Amino acid sequence: MVNTIEQDHQRFRQIVHGKIRKDLRRFLSRGELLGREGKRYVSIPVHDIDIPTFRYGDNSGGVGMGEGEEGDGVGQPGQGKNGQGGDSEGRHLLEVDVSLEELADILAEELRLPRIKPRGQHRITTIKDKYTGVRPIGPASLRHFKRTYREALKRQLSMGQYDPENPVIVPIKNDLRFRTWNEVKKPQSNAVIVYMMDVSGSMGDEQKELVRLEAFWIDTWLRRNYEGIESRYIVHDVRAQEVDKKTFFSVKEDGGTRISSALTCCKDLLTQHYDPNDWNIYLFHFSDGDNSSDADNRTCVKIIKEQLLPFCNMFGYCQVASAYGSGSFINVLHEGFPDGAADESGPKLITSKVSTRDDLFESLKTFFKVGR
Repeated sequence: MVNTIEQDHQRFRQIVHGKIRKDLRRFLSRGELLGREGKRYVSIPVHDIDIPTFRYGDNSGGVGMGEGEEGDGVGQPGQGKNGQGGDSEGRHLLEVDVSLEELADILAEELRLPRIKPRGQHRITTIKDKYTGVRPIGPASLRHFKRTYREALKRQLSMGQYDPENPVIVPIKNDLRFRTWNEVKKPQSNAVIVYMMDVSGSMGDEQKELVRLEAFWIDTWLRRNYEGIESRYIVHDVRAQEVDKKTFFSVKEDGGTRISSALTCCKDLLTQHYDPNDWNIYLFHFSDGDNSSDADNRTCVKIIKEQLLPFCNMFGYCQVASAYGSGSFINVLHEGFPDGAADESGPKLITSKVSTRDDLFESLKTFFKVGR
């Protein structure tokens, strides 16, 4: 019976995954994800799948005792014989919990994304406790039941106290055994994502919503490839500062734009906290492509080329469409890095344009198709 239920559950999960995969582009573009803060699950609204259940109607009224004529609908006063049902198809909605790992695998399968290989020796070591043996002393929470029972049985057998007709085993203090552990070093691939966003006057709520959706999927995919991920957030107009996630997506736009301020802030953040020998580093900058001057454009190219690209796995620039931005910075990057600063693994500087939510699908594919 249990095996049958488990098979049915697995089959249902396969159906759910198929529906999510089929509608993935819609989920990407419409943001139909209800995240649960602090948990590794999201609730996905899946249409046209329903779980069979008993449904109970409203029995507070109707024919039986009281007023009513033959043909009146139960619980529907006034409909009578002439009442007509609707002829439109219903839309069933079911929310299913899907882990971010499952969601990332669906994303990778649909976009044909290769798994990321941590670059170089960028690994840090974490300390883990591992149970390695038993000993005669220790806390009650680590008592080893089987070994304690075995010691008590051996003692009673050797002393002739064991009765096969009444096989009661009573451990004494000397029989107790407890698990022991050692600290072991475990290599762990870690990565940091630094999100930078232009919050000047030309970046409105619509542009920030595009950034929010793309950042969610970037984060989901990278977390599938690394055991540990840290996310840092930088906003800028003519000046830049690090902020928390909530502020990053809610700060009000205002002022001009100096992109080099964000790049400099990012460089200082990496220098202070993230040794490239220990961390895989991913940088993403979101802007409408407007910048203060050609001089600052040249400064940006220099900072990226000399102080960021040599130490990061990838620098992704996503230009979101705005009615007020010039949209020229992406061309500055194409001229400054005609080959994307490519190495043996492919380009390190990757650009994409997102004009509407429908472009998010291709933007993510552009960023991660190399598998850096």
